[in-house]
Amino acid sequence: MFPTENLIPAFLLTLFAGLSTGVGSLIAFNSKKTNPKFLSVSLGFSAGVMIYVSFVELFPVALKSIEHLYPNGIATWITTLAFFGGIFVIGIIDKLIPDIDNPHEMRGAEQMNEKNLLERYSKLKRTGLLMALAIGIHNFPEGLATFLTAVNNPQLGVTIAIAIAIHNIPEGISVSVPIYYATGSKKKAFIWSFLSGLAEPIGAIIGYLILLPFMNDMILGIMFAIVAGIMVFISLDELLPAAEEYGEHHLAIYGLIGGMGVMALSLLLLL
Repeated sequence: MFPTENLIPAFLLTLFAGLSTGVGSLIAFNSKKTNPKFLSVSLGFSAGVMIYVSFVELFPVALKSIEHLYPNGIATWITTLAFFGGIFVIGIIDKLIPDIDNPHEMRGAEQMNEKNLLERYSKLKRTGLLMALAIGIHNFPEGLATFLTAVNNPQLGVTIAIAIAIHNIPEGISVSVPIYYATGSKKKAFIWSFLSGLAEPIGAIIGYLILLPFMNDMILGIMFAIVAGIMVFISLDELLPAAEEYGEHHLAIYGLIGGMGVMALSLLLLL
């Protein structure tokens, strides 16, 4: 069962992670040029945290939960299938989103120059709105991942919430910039960026309401394995490519290793 005493803190962490898209809007509006090197390292760092957590913490916890009910060999099979099931689900979601509206195509404010505006002006608002929808779809399973982790391990939940918040910031930029240049309204751009982030706490609420009546060690283990798969896919498919797009290859890798190192140290300090 869910540890009910952690429900409110877990939801607040998920809300914090999701609404970081609004921070991206504020950065876009108040900076003539984003810092690509900082974004590259930050996105790599976020990927490092999530990959390390998935393999070192979430997958073993999932396996341990399932082992209570099945012998080790069967439990390993179930956990592994659930892990790749998570990858499959988020991969299908990613595939259903057209490339032009996919969050992979993050655009900084400096990329929206006058020539691009003249060529794309009539499509900018639609692009921004579709990007908000696309990011909202992506954020839904992220919200569930953050919430489930924070409910069962608040310390680990804080780390994952911060990592997801970091990668939500450039997503907020990618939503707000085209809408702002199409409408001239910072308010509208901020609102749509903000709304795209609400998918994370909504994912937490819906997941909680659906899963609560059925929650046991088996379901919890499967969910943790699925969450691990989702986070690994997001890291490899979104965060690292975006990190390399914003900066040099080695900056993304340094951020990745740094994220793993910080995560490893934080887990060691909790022993």
